[in-house]
Amino acid sequence: MSHLFRASLETAQSPSRPKPTPIAVTPLDFDDQSSSDSSASSADSFASINTIRPSSAEPPAPPSHWTNYYAQELFLSQDNDDQRARYHVYITPPSDPKKGPLFICHHGAGVTGLSFAVFARHIRKRLPHAGVLSLEARAHGSTVTGSKSGEAIVDFSLETLAADALSMISLTQQKMGWSTLPPVVLIGHSLGGAITTRIAASPPPHLLTALVGNCVVDVVEGSAVEALGHMRTYLSSRPSKFPTTDAAIQWHLHSRTIRSKESAEASVPALLRSTMPGEFQTSYTWLTDLQATSPWWPDWFTNMSTSFLAGRCAKLLILAGTDRLDKTLMIGQMQGKFQLVVLPEAGHFVQEDVPERMAGLLADFFTRNDRSQMVLPPKVADLIAQGKKV
Repeated sequence: MSHLFRASLETAQSPSRPKPTPIAVTPLDFDDQSSSDSSASSADSFASINTIRPSSAEPPAPPSHWTNYYAQELFLSQDNDDQRARYHVYITPPSDPKKGPLFICHHGAGVTGLSFAVFARHIRKRLPHAGVLSLEARAHGSTVTGSKSGEAIVDFSLETLAADALSMISLTQQKMGWSTLPPVVLIGHSLGGAITTRIAASPPPHLLTALVGNCVVDVVEGSAVEALGHMRTYLSSRPSKFPTTDAAIQWHLHSRTIRSKESAEASVPALLRSTMPGEFQTSYTWLTDLQATSPWWPDWFTNMSTSFLAGRCAKLLILAGTDRLDKTLMIGQMQGKFQLVVLPEAGHFVQEDVPERMAGLLADFFTRNDRSQMVLPPKVADLIAQGKKV
């Protein structure tokens, strides 16, 4: 059985989370921090887009703060007659948007964009001019409410989550002022892998021209569907609250849910929201209510293997431990339709457990499949027109 929901599905939904107060730091050698603080508003569908960057007037951030891993934090608003969306993403832009690459990361169920924080830093070490865009799904950092009711829209279908992801990508492109998207590699962990797979199988035109590859991390349709029967048992067995964020970090480490202390310190606080049960007592519970997503669990992974192989780009599947391929993927692998890498030293959260190793794999994956670096031989007709013998 897959590691899929061993740790991927671990949080619970609510409006606020204990992010550190925005504090200034100098991010890790970010070459390009284009775009200044701003907010725009209009009556059209793109109602407002706000950027948050650390202020240079405040003291340095603690080592686990998001500013040590990303250059900017964006709040991207999109309103229409039916809903109001306030999407949340982290981004470090590529130094040259025309050359990229831009690694677009989507987390799994119950976690946030900070699941890719340490990976983002390592990928920049391997490819200093690369950019990283880390998306956050609704109820995982982004909020989507009814235009009239103001209440959260409870819709976690794969189609809706993929539409949210595409909206975040388009809004980010507008915010950054890119005429076209940089060369893009999609990276999806667990549920995020199902989302990026759906997008890669049928990308919109503006993404199709930029799409280099799709990397799916530790999710296989067959074992994922099999694991769904154990989801409720897993959710009921984990702690419902923690006295401190440090206690939550220690639980993730001791339970081997996350195996890297640095990764846990960077990602776990964002999984929680604070509560005030008593006048002088604060505790923390899960940000995302995963039980509320249960009606859509089968929808997330059904036909995922077929969709993955149908993706209109290069494909990479990274698995942890002994996850087995289903029949569809086994045939696809034998036909050379995708690259498979197994990292037995990692748990389910591969990008957090072995971020440097995964960054190396993704850097090589992009370099190997980057079409802009391909030098094609001249056409025979062109040679003849130049008067050359062929």
